[in-house]
Amino acid sequence: MATPAAVYSYRSTCVRRAFVGLITACLFMATGQARAAQATVAVAANFTGTMTKLVALFEQETGHQVQTSYGSTGKLYAQIRHGAPYDAFMAADAERPRLLAEQGVAVARSQFPYAEGRLTLWSRNPELFRDGMQYLNSQPQRLAIGNPKTAPYGIAAIEVLENLGLAESLTPKLVSGDSIAQTFQFIASGNAHAGFVAQAQVRAFQGAAGSAWLVPKTLHRPISQHAILLNRGRSNMAAQDWMTFLNGAKAQAIILEDGYDVPQQSSH
Repeated sequence: MATPAAVYSYRSTCVRRAFVGLITACLFMATGQARAAQATVAVAANFTGTMTKLVALFEQETGHQVQTSYGSTGKLYAQIRHGAPYDAFMAADAERPRLLAEQGVAVARSQFPYAEGRLTLWSRNPELFRDGMQYLNSQPQRLAIGNPKTAPYGIAAIEVLENLGLAESLTPKLVSGDSIAQTFQFIASGNAHAGFVAQAQVRAFQGAAGSAWLVPKTLHRPISQHAILLNRGRSNMAAQDWMTFLNGAKAQAIILEDGYDVPQQSSH
């Protein structure tokens, strides 16, 4: 039978161990919280669905949090120029990230391509067309595109019409969305019978498959989508880790699966 002194010693040891364990757990949690951070990323609207998947995986793997703001590349660029509090910018072109670096708003040499968009002529009506080129030549009454002033996919759509010799006849019939996301809504809601959108948007749509024509790359310049770290994210570990993750194999696999082409070689 244990003596009272032995029992007291045993209980004291248990208390000390429990206390040490509690302190260790608290320190671990505090360290984890100190390492975890939050980044705010401005993202081209066409990339909304894919971004949701990427953020979920990134947050699960790193403990960081990512807040996103979607819009046309042109409008997001203007917001950043006027001091919007973003840590990173994922554009639908290469030009605006380059300009931000030249203007001293973004970190020099942090720009890299993360995806190449594919333009698709799409309609919710599965009987509307089989051959997209033939449909365009039939002079449709209303055709939706992204605003060429703010949306790179809109620029690509105009280039397609120009290369097909249809720009003059179809320009009066164009309906422009502020972003490619709004353009997609025009078509999905029936306000436009058809229009030019991103292939990834069509793949992500939960409605009827409709009619779709993947536009040949030869009809427009590449839609090379670039990311860049902004000055605000220079000392933000979450923003830095996000850029590394975005340029990694796991992210690129998801991007490819969602209907984008991916850069042949990492440049970040």
